[in-house]
Amino acid sequence: MKVFSGTSNEPLAQKICDSINIPLGDCTVEAFPDGETSVRINENVRGEDIFIIQSTCPPTNHHYMQMFIMMDAFRRASASRITAVIPFYGYARQDRKDQPRVPITAKLVANLLEASGATRVLTLDLHAQQIQGFFDIPVDHLYASPVTAAYLNKKNIQDLVVVSPDVGGLKMANAYSKLLGADLAIVAKRRVSAVDVEADAIIGDIEGKNALIVDDITETAGTVCQAARLLKESGAKNVSACISHALLNDIGVNRLKESVLDELITTDTVPRPPIDGVKITTLSVAGLLGEAIKRIHNNSSVNSLFEFQGGRTS
Repeated sequence: MKVFSGTSNEPLAQKICDSINIPLGDCTVEAFPDGETSVRINENVRGEDIFIIQSTCPPTNHHYMQMFIMMDAFRRASASRITAVIPFYGYARQDRKDQPRVPITAKLVANLLEASGATRVLTLDLHAQQIQGFFDIPVDHLYASPVTAAYLNKKNIQDLVVVSPDVGGLKMANAYSKLLGADLAIVAKRRVSAVDVEADAIIGDIEGKNALIVDDITETAGTVCQAARLLKESGAKNVSACISHALLNDIGVNRLKESVLDELITTDTVPRPPIDGVKITTLSVAGLLGEAIKRIHNNSSVNSLFEFQGGRTS
């Protein structure tokens, strides 16, 4: 078994290797002056079980193309099996035709991964679980909830209510509420544009309780900040958010700085510099992914890692 990394999230790749006590593979990934990606494998991989770690966070297209080229290089170097380890699966929000004449890009990406040489995919907290069915190769879909739930249980938050920021995240919120033994609430929202949403109402008892918003991804932080504002106005004592993939562009960072959110809990599936003025707790999923890689290599069951049977459905 050998583990290699693209350039999107090398710190996470190193943590994964440390967790399973193997060195990170030697591979040079560079760019030509015209922007084309150059890949060179600096060690023998013939007959090896290869795992390529690459988060497809922004710039998404660049990181995907880098991964495709890496997989082609390993395939041509006669690797026996190539597993694409994608902590954050980009384009997951484009999983269906929700209006005329639009693509299903999540399916296109699945086709490209297979065409590039992937024989298996390992990913974490997909935005839509049905994306697993877009592949004709095995897909192991893990959840960050065992990591985040362990942190939240240590905090021992009293009068906790788990809040779904929209109807689509209700299944994920329900699973968290069962894990934490908490009540459940839903925020009704209306999307105004790609970066703006309006939170209209809350279904559930919030008055005098500590609210935890759970979601799989945020970029502009519009949904989570609007939900936090409405929860505070409705009498919540403390409002935190637990989000698996916090991509956070400039708009999202500014919104978080101005929001009433008390804490943002997220994971290291995507790299992110420190943000002044926002309390962000970053939990590592390296141990979880490392254990999955070890079990896949040994052809062992990964069933016990699928502890979170919720997830987002739309």
